[in-house]
Amino acid sequence: MALVTMKQLVDQAWRDKTCIPAFNVGSLEMVRGAVRAAEELNVPIIIQIAERLLKYAPLALIGPGMVQAAREASIPVAVNFDHSRTTETIRRALEYGFTSVMYDGSTDPYEENIAGTRAIVELASQFGASVEGELGLVGGSEDGLSDHGILCTNPEKAHEFCERTGIDCLAVAIGNAHGDYPTAPVLAFDILAEINEKAGVPLALHGGSGISDEDFRKAISLGIAKINIGTASFNNVTKFATDYLSTPGKHTYFSLNDAMTQGMYENAVRHIKVFRNL
Repeated sequence: MALVTMKQLVDQAWRDKTCIPAFNVGSLEMVRGAVRAAEELNVPIIIQIAERLLKYAPLALIGPGMVQAAREASIPVAVNFDHSRTTETIRRALEYGFTSVMYDGSTDPYEENIAGTRAIVELASQFGASVEGELGLVGGSEDGLSDHGILCTNPEKAHEFCERTGIDCLAVAIGNAHGDYPTAPVLAFDILAEINEKAGVPLALHGGSGISDEDFRKAISLGIAKINIGTASFNNVTKFATDYLSTPGKHTYFSLNDAMTQGMYENAVRHIKVFRNL
């Protein structure tokens, strides 16, 4: 149907109190699986890759493939460059055709976060792209190699942060974390409700893998218009590959490719149905 911006998708979702699934990918098999699921269920999605994962999937190789997959999809797809702090790499993603970027200044002091995020908003505007920022600190990391702890978003600063930076979507910290949760997270829904009342923009929830379906739906009712799913997808792709290689008989690269695509597809279908009440 069209390559669209994140803002187009999350603005409508926020108004409708629904949610856009945002799937982190690391290969074209994952891109294909996510888009196939969205097309079959007729639901718009975001496909994205985090800067930390570029050592496994270089931007120059996977970026154009993500953008072309979105252009050829039968449903609206936004392509997001997730969790970046590097202006040069963000610019390259925008030049490849990414329609949104997420600048992560969450570990910086408040004023520095505002300044860094605002600079990326100005850069992205040259390409007609959307920007997501983060206030507070979501725990863990996309590759599991670091964890700066969790610091809940301050609702009193949410509106000022959004207004001064000009972002289109705000990633919030309410007890969520990247990676596998050792125990089920306890989300601060009271804080989320207050943030939603004050921020004035759609909200994003990172670290979605492992959150219960009930908590997903409650978060969506309180302003979450974008939910990131990464770890669950990577885990399912790995499981399907492992299961295939454990079967008797001859194995081929092509069948392995199909197994990994199917792993992504099935995880995407599950989360789309939860987020969209299908």
